[in-house]
Amino acid sequence: MLIARLPAVRGKLTAKAPLADSTWFRVGGPAEVLFKPADADDLAAFLASCPDDVPVTVLGVASNTLVRDGGVPGVVVRLGPEFATIKADGLTLTAGAAAIDLNVARAAQAAGIGGLEFLSGIPGTLGGGLRMNAGAYGRELKDVVQTVTAVDRRGAVRTLTAGDMGFSYRHVDAPADLIFLGATLLGEPGDPAAIKARMQEIQQKRGSSQPIREKTGGSTFANPEGHKAWQLIDAAGCRGLRIGGAMMSEQHCNFLINTGTATAADIEELGEEVRRRVKAHSGLELRWEIRRIGVAPNIPPHHE
Repeated sequence: MLIARLPAVRGKLTAKAPLADSTWFRVGGPAEVLFKPADADDLAAFLASCPDDVPVTVLGVASNTLVRDGGVPGVVVRLGPEFATIKADGLTLTAGAAAIDLNVARAAQAAGIGGLEFLSGIPGTLGGGLRMNAGAYGRELKDVVQTVTAVDRRGAVRTLTAGDMGFSYRHVDAPADLIFLGATLLGEPGDPAAIKARMQEIQQKRGSSQPIREKTGGSTFANPEGHKAWQLIDAAGCRGLRIGGAMMSEQHCNFLINTGTATAADIEELGEEVRRRVKAHSGLELRWEIRRIGVAPNIPPHHE
């Protein structure tokens, strides 16, 4: 059992922990071991002592993550409320990686900090957004990030500048093994009432154009340069396309949906079929924006 090989923690370790109900798609197998650290020190100490051969994967609220049906080998780290604090100071906002993007936007609005309204249109946590340079409605995290705090696989806490992160469209160059703990964001002076109105406008746009009440994972594919992914998908005849219980949304065809009976394999297979059809129709390669983790059921985990 892997759990017997892991260091003692102050937080909680759980073997074979179900993950499906924690994901927006509501699919996927269990974590071999789930770790909920008590605080940043607990996480750092665990990483410093965790055997090198044990994979470590971070999972936020899994708003843009597909957990494969075979589950996730090694340790899955989930950051709890201790990592969700938000504090305003002048025009800067310091928020933990587990802070929900909408809550970060609300805190900025209450403090009269403008320029962060776009976060209210991004489902998920700040940590997940940092990992992919999330953006919406004309702005992205690279526009507002000042510094990022992270812990590496050896347990060392590091502070990164925006330059260190290597931000580009829906991508960062920061090492994949870094676990983000939080970030300081810089906004601009704003009127709380005007900021609130902008956030309401974003929420209304999102609700009218995206299937936000479905079991989905947000935008499936990043926009190729000079193109919109949904238009390419639509032109390739993939709006409403189905495989098993998975479907490309009729409302917004860059959204994959679990209609109720989908497996993770259905969802991933449908995404790959859409990529094939778009490539055949337009010659363009769609890049997954949804993070896919874990193994297919027929591939055994590393640590049984």
